[in-house]
Amino acid sequence: MWKGRFQQDTAGLLSRYGESISFDWRLHPYDIQGSIAHSKALLAAGILTAAEQAAIESGLLAIGADIESGNFAFDPALEDVHMNIEAELTRRMGPAGAKLHTARSRNDQVALDLRLCLRAETDAITTQVRALQKSLVAVAGQNIDVIIPGYTHLQRAQPVYLAHHLLAYVEMLERDAQRLADGRKRIDVMPLGSGAIAGSTIVLDRALIARELGFPAITQNSMDAVSDRDFACELLAAIAIAGMHLSRLSEDLILWASAEFGFITISDAFSTGSSLMPQKKNPDVAELTRGKTGRLYGNLLALLTTLKGLPLTYNRDMQEDKEAVFDSIDTIKAALEITAAMIGELKVNASRAAEAVSDPMLLATDLADYLVRAGIPFRQAHEVIGKLVAHCIAAGKSFPQLDLATFQSFSPAFAKDVFQVLDLRRALDARQAPGAPSSANVRAQLDRWNQALG
Repeated sequence: MWKGRFQQDTAGLLSRYGESISFDWRLHPYDIQGSIAHSKALLAAGILTAAEQAAIESGLLAIGADIESGNFAFDPALEDVHMNIEAELTRRMGPAGAKLHTARSRNDQVALDLRLCLRAETDAITTQVRALQKSLVAVAGQNIDVIIPGYTHLQRAQPVYLAHHLLAYVEMLERDAQRLADGRKRIDVMPLGSGAIAGSTIVLDRALIARELGFPAITQNSMDAVSDRDFACELLAAIAIAGMHLSRLSEDLILWASAEFGFITISDAFSTGSSLMPQKKNPDVAELTRGKTGRLYGNLLALLTTLKGLPLTYNRDMQEDKEAVFDSIDTIKAALEITAAMIGELKVNASRAAEAVSDPMLLATDLADYLVRAGIPFRQAHEVIGKLVAHCIAAGKSFPQLDLATFQSFSPAFAKDVFQVLDLRRALDARQAPGAPSSANVRAQLDRWNQALG
């Protein structure tokens, strides 16, 4: 493609070092889509005849079909997917095919292809986020009455409905979907027509190209258009955050599936065994997802590091964007898919949850609130209950095992209705503020999510 300027062939070592066809081949449907739109702009500009444009479009579609069917041999010597498709089109069509690259550079061509690809992949990831949300909501609804201990510092803190806990992840995933939708707006801008750096003296109707490709806007600065990868960084950031949410969910599932917790049983279909210990059943899906999150972070940092020192405009360093982006896309899609499937087959061990949540110390804060309602300042009430807890530990007793006289020895504000506070479901139903885990609130949130997710 640059033989007019060079006197020597490209070294084979450089060809191998510089090729990107081994990974950017997956852009082929977007390259063909963009090239067809470009050919229509060339027709409108008088560069192509109607017959030439029709032949180019037909040829590109035929090449696309050959690639999809596995009947196309990519040539690493042609470096990338763009040149492979253009060379094959020219081979099949002759001079008319060679006209296609008029008023276009690989710089704006790859920027277009990447935007088309990431727009489609953003939609695909969002669909899988929704599927995981649905899976979590379904399990929450099936176990609406199950109560578990909630934890802070991995120590039992206060009782919550299992559904409330699972819906916390549904909220996180909703923010992931929102981030993807917001980032998609900045992906959805059409760069073709920017050329290598400064456009072209052959002026194409960029609005026509945008309409053909479904872009609502076009880029406004040719230098920015070919050097911009912010949209890819944003997608990697959104994916990394989604990965973090999946990792936290995975950690909860790993803990809950352990013998020490025993709140859930993960299906055999999503577990592995040990090559040595016959009794083992390992939560490998959750562990792998937790581990793969590190790759998602690394890909984001890799692209940011690649871009941070680049002068305007395009530099070959930017070829390194694709492997990181493609890897993150593939990783998050796989993680979302398998996590949703695994969640769908979880068994909740309600009896074990009930045993764990029977710990009366979980209602210590409720006792402090009882004293506050009796007129005692919270800090003083906190101290009283702290001393009461210490007494119970020393005496080997729980709150329900104390008599009223013992309660009143710590504060005269206690009355016989104190024992009502120690009723678990009554305590939960008292948590009625928006966002709190009363039974009514949790059921309302389940209804809201079922309606929102269809």
